[in-house]
Amino acid sequence: MNSPLHHAFASRGTSPADAVALVASGMRVFVHGASATPTPLLEALAARDDLDGVRLYHLHTAGAAPWTAPDIASRIRSVSLFTGSALREPVADGRADFIPVFLSDIPALFLSGTIPLDVAFVQVSPPDRHGYCSLGTSVDCARAAVDSARFVVAEVNRQMPRTHGNTALAFDRIDAFIVTDRPLAEHALSQETDVEARIGEQIAALVEDRSTLQVGIGAIPDAVLTRLKGKHELGVHTEMFSDRLVELVESGAVTNRFKAVHPGRIVTSFVTGTRKLFDFVNDNPLVEFHACDRTNDTALISRNPRVVAINAALQVDLSGQVCADSIGHRIYSGIGGQMDFIRGAARSRGGKPIIALPATAKGGTISRIVAELSPGAGVVTTRGHVHWVVTEFGAVNLHGLSLRERADALTSIAHPDFRAELRREARHSAR
Repeated sequence: MNSPLHHAFASRGTSPADAVALVASGMRVFVHGASATPTPLLEALAARDDLDGVRLYHLHTAGAAPWTAPDIASRIRSVSLFTGSALREPVADGRADFIPVFLSDIPALFLSGTIPLDVAFVQVSPPDRHGYCSLGTSVDCARAAVDSARFVVAEVNRQMPRTHGNTALAFDRIDAFIVTDRPLAEHALSQETDVEARIGEQIAALVEDRSTLQVGIGAIPDAVLTRLKGKHELGVHTEMFSDRLVELVESGAVTNRFKAVHPGRIVTSFVTGTRKLFDFVNDNPLVEFHACDRTNDTALISRNPRVVAINAALQVDLSGQVCADSIGHRIYSGIGGQMDFIRGAARSRGGKPIIALPATAKGGTISRIVAELSPGAGVVTTRGHVHWVVTEFGAVNLHGLSLRERADALTSIAHPDFRAELRREARHSAR
């Protein structure tokens, strides 16, 4: 039996301008991210010229970021907890800020009041017959935001999937909302390169049957997933996934039967991809969305068997230090969940923490395996935490190796054009 609310909620909606009128100068506002970015609310907020000292806290957002324009950034300041492509230039120019933090620690920043939120901007599904909306494709730190903010302002999008897990938001918790019927922001699949293919093959060879996978978005995770269809009884416990995992599930390789945490279910914090992905998670009880302090809880991750955590890097030095969030001083992304899963996989029975990267950058002119990290580069995974490092030239396990042995191992998977130079620098630094 459907409730009147299920049918008549839209009549209570308002305009974007009226919805964001709740925001006053000096307020701290959370912004839902990835495919759930509430773009109409952000555009309406950016159009206001009566605000001062507003701070927007968010992970990576989809689309343009009009609130970072120089004439607006003086009034509305972006604070990234993980920086997407639209925020890299504003952060570098000083028009926006960046907080380095583990993804697993972000919910506690809101729930504890360390960052007290006044308003949460979210994009949700329409309310069901029980009076609950769904946080849809991104639960991550949005769960903590809607639970702790004084006010919730929502874009109720008729095309937002209803997802299972800890995604429910009572409709009467929403203080103001707009109604839309628009496609979610999509992330298209990219064409695989030869380098990515070789890296995918290297990593796929490390994945055993009954492994529990953590995969991210991007060409290398995609290359791995396309090569796992011959595996058996895989499980998935990850902070996010995209379309290639759907294909792996459809192949029958993923059953989740041998997981210790949420057996029989794919566990994730958010998803981003194409319409095919959104249709897959819509009302799918086999996929559970949880807050990132649960999906990225190292203790929970480690309870699963044979956790294979696949994470990217920008540089790795010869001692094993991993830079994944910046290019020198310039912030590129964020700490995210890399350390959460690297450590969780290391503590898992039979687990394999993996850092994967192409051996070179800028058309082969720069080695990503380096004697020293670039000045200003952030160490996301320490040399004490690193285990497997994979490039298109091979896979090496640094765990238990001395500094000299690590340098030799990493040089062996660097591009051949840079190996002699790396050996010289390693000998020089050892003096």
